[in-house]
Amino acid sequence: MKLSGKVAAITGAARGIGRACAERFLKDGVKVVISDVDGEALASTVKELGHASNLRAVACDVARRADVDRLVAAARDAFGRLDIMVNNAGVARNQDLLDITEKDFDDVIAINLRGAFFGVQAAAKQMIAQGGGGVIINMSSVNALLAIPTLATYAISKGGMKQLTSVAAVALAPHNIRVVAVGPGTILTDMVASAIFSSDEARRTVMSRTPIGRGGEPSEVAAVVAFLAGDDASYVTGQTIYPDGGRLVLNYTVPVK
Repeated sequence: MKLSGKVAAITGAARGIGRACAERFLKDGVKVVISDVDGEALASTVKELGHASNLRAVACDVARRADVDRLVAAARDAFGRLDIMVNNAGVARNQDLLDITEKDFDDVIAINLRGAFFGVQAAAKQMIAQGGGGVIINMSSVNALLAIPTLATYAISKGGMKQLTSVAAVALAPHNIRVVAVGPGTILTDMVASAIFSSDEARRTVMSRTPIGRGGEPSEVAAVVAFLAGDDASYVTGQTIYPDGGRLVLNYTVPVK
């Protein structure tokens, strides 16, 4: 197990992609601190994952810098260091562009982009202090590049994350810290069910733009995260990898049953 003995912190890990990343890391021998704003769901996830000696949980609202700092401190206090930070927490709201309120905009940006920025900062400070470098992985989306009007705030936040990843990669390279991002396509999570697969027509539209013809599994994204966290990706930084079933390269629609 190439990641065995490493220490990782993951935001938004009570369910979906974040949880899948925790499961994959634990399987690979990583010591993991998971966090989520939903304390009840987080507690259930800890119980279901097991791995008591290698797993900790911290309630965390990534929109609050103090919470993110506390998450990183929890990893350091429990396991002595932090090698991998996964800034996964995110929300999506399906809204008409003209209906987006100031609060709607601020809420999505605070979680998706500002929270990731706090995560980059907090993780980098710990990695520099302990020495030895590290890897910071931001959870982006194909919507960093696509323009879906009803997902405007989400797309704007992920577009910003693309630049956050690029800028942080350059700034932190002298400290042997790699910063990368993963930009999933349509992954079968609760967020997709509520914000994207809002009707059968919506599902058919998304699948008509996905050459593989199905939604991705959270474990398939976690596999990419695990690759980027390891030494096999040692020369990869500043990049966003898109596990999207062929979505971004498609310039036509495909039949859907």
